[in-house]
Amino acid sequence: MRMFEGMKRVHFVGIGGIGVSAIAKLCLSRGIRVSGSDVHASAITEDLVRRGASVVTGTGTRPALDGVDLFVYSPAVPETDPERVEAKRRGIRQMSYPEALGELSRTTKTVVVTGTNGKSTTTAMLGLILEAAGMDPTVIVGSLVPGFPDGNLRVGAHDLLVVEGCESQANVLNLSPEAAVLTNVEEDHLDYYRDIDHIRDTFQAFVAKATGPVVWNADDPQSRRLKLKDGMSYAMEAEADVKGANRQVEAGEQAVEVMRHGVKIGSLTLRVPGAFNVMNALAATTMALELGVPFETCRKVLEGFAGIWRRFERVGSFHGAEVISDYGHHPTAIRATIAAAREFFPGRRIVLCFQPHQHSRTLELKGDFIAALPEADVVVVPEIYGVSGRTGEEAKRISSRDLVNGIKKAHPDQDVRYAKDLDEAQRTLGEIVKRGDVVIMQGAGDVDDLARRIAR
Repeated sequence: MRMFEGMKRVHFVGIGGIGVSAIAKLCLSRGIRVSGSDVHASAITEDLVRRGASVVTGTGTRPALDGVDLFVYSPAVPETDPERVEAKRRGIRQMSYPEALGELSRTTKTVVVTGTNGKSTTTAMLGLILEAAGMDPTVIVGSLVPGFPDGNLRVGAHDLLVVEGCESQANVLNLSPEAAVLTNVEEDHLDYYRDIDHIRDTFQAFVAKATGPVVWNADDPQSRRLKLKDGMSYAMEAEADVKGANRQVEAGEQAVEVMRHGVKIGSLTLRVPGAFNVMNALAATTMALELGVPFETCRKVLEGFAGIWRRFERVGSFHGAEVISDYGHHPTAIRATIAAAREFFPGRRIVLCFQPHQHSRTLELKGDFIAALPEADVVVVPEIYGVSGRTGEEAKRISSRDLVNGIKKAHPDQDVRYAKDLDEAQRTLGEIVKRGDVVIMQGAGDVDDLARRIAR
């Protein structure tokens, strides 16, 4: 990866982020000195320090920038940040994380996995399959993968890169894919996008950049509207190049037959729950087949796939109940997670603690949230998690109380409760959770911290 050639020091602001930290680890693996800062100390920043990075956390003294060749910052870090101001004064080259990922993709053969839902899991599945096939990929994923020693990064040969591409702020357009996987297209990130047409147009611009195959979801209505010059489809319902059929769920596993061009090529067995994970597996398998990987390799890897961090992750028990942490923050993801829990834990009461993420998303998708949340038996809704730099006037127009009141109006018999913060949510859960329940702690904010706290 020629991007880092000749560099001696790279500095990262927001180094504790799941994406930024992956590139920091990649630099460390190449012998480059890494420094950085983050507002919050975390397991990620502590791990980077153990690996040899110099990391400052908190809002106090900032690191000196002497000898920095490249300055990489999280998109959440504003131009007025003191470190960015100092880097500009010194004439240090600056890149946002999406721009840095884009630069990496321009210097090596790159497979990008993107879409509204399922990106991280599909990226992890594909990376593990290509690793097992001896293709030695470098993989950057927006989660922690148990099969990767570096968690959100696998360091491999320098001629194949598999990355998760985020569509937020149209960041995916920074990437230069040789091949791409598009999981689905739905309304999200409406603080940036005008509407679903704007979102679809962005994905259209992205897939048009691919110089090789684009694997896409034929079950997704918006994906079907895209113009693809070299598309390979997968599906469970629609006709597709690769199709899953006869899905069966039993004893904590699910299995699906796989057809390619109408001919059965085998079956996949998964230990991770949910129809959505079957779709993720089909997406990864379709791309792997396009890259020349035998189906048997896909089958073996996916049979052993144990999931990833904060994606239907079983973190422990609380009052005799199973506790699951899930990153899903879109109404579609909420429905899918609840459905997966009902399949894998039949007959058990589902208690959902959902922390909305971003005021703009909550406002724009309010009706969808009100419709999705009552699919759980009991619902607790802590106040909305506001994202730094992206909380505007919407914060005055929407609250988690609005979701709770909307649910009570539409479903008078639904057990749904508001919590002003996570501490109150914990007290509420302590009062209502019973032995045998399944507790889903869901959202992209810090509700995962609460999940791990109560599951100790």
